[in-house]
Amino acid sequence: MPGTLPALSTAQIDAFITDGFVRIDNAFPAELADQGRAILWKATGCDPDNPATWTRPVIRLGGYSDLPFRQAANTPRLVSAYDQLVGENHWVPPQGLGTFPVRFPSPDEPGDDGWHIDGSFTGDDFQDFLDVRANVVSRGRALLMLFLFSDVGEDDAPTRIRVGSHLEVARYLAPAGDAGRSLRNMIADRPDWFDTGKEALATGPAGTVYLCHPFLVHAAQKHRGKVVKFMAQPPLMPRGELVLERADGTYSPVELAVRVALDK
Repeated sequence: MPGTLPALSTAQIDAFITDGFVRIDNAFPAELADQGRAILWKATGCDPDNPATWTRPVIRLGGYSDLPFRQAANTPRLVSAYDQLVGENHWVPPQGLGTFPVRFPSPDEPGDDGWHIDGSFTGDDFQDFLDVRANVVSRGRALLMLFLFSDVGEDDAPTRIRVGSHLEVARYLAPAGDAGRSLRNMIADRPDWFDTGKEALATGPAGTVYLCHPFLVHAAQKHRGKVVKFMAQPPLMPRGELVLERADGTYSPVELAVRVALDK
């Protein structure tokens, strides 16, 4: 948008390349978060004012393309950030925010809290979600995004992030070429799930968005707080794949991170 200041500073972009993610505060208005939660609460079948109706640790809803979700995904600040991280005209404007895993305070294990990356395409061997694949040029995914539609504190099941893990994943994927590797491969080959020894939590007030490198390792966790967590975890879809060798040297930060990992 002409005249719009860049959403991200040089320091934030450098941190994205090194750490694999950047937090954007006030990425979309609280009013849109309120409208989105109203839609989602209705879909859960639970009463927001009666915790006795919150009988499961997680309810998966989706996909959602209602107006509040489309608007939240395409604010001027986020559009600017997409351009800065992925490159102008290198991504597809989001038409919604897909599925929502709604997490409720519960003593029960959620059953979906293992470390992973989000795969982005399938091969001829596809049988189930463990056969979803990723490759070093990130076919099918420009960014992983975390949209907070409720306030998320440290006890409210914030997504866990392995800081810098995207670099290790890039090095792991590179030898596999275009075919890439499946989540099943990763479980077998890297049972430590690229543990970097550094962990961050995706906390923040409603309206916060985390833009993450597509190779970033992350995980859900049990909800130990009191406020139900509403978060979307959609991809930003790409126009094409990452280009790791450009004659003009104009690499996006997503591409630069892979090049750093591969010592290019």
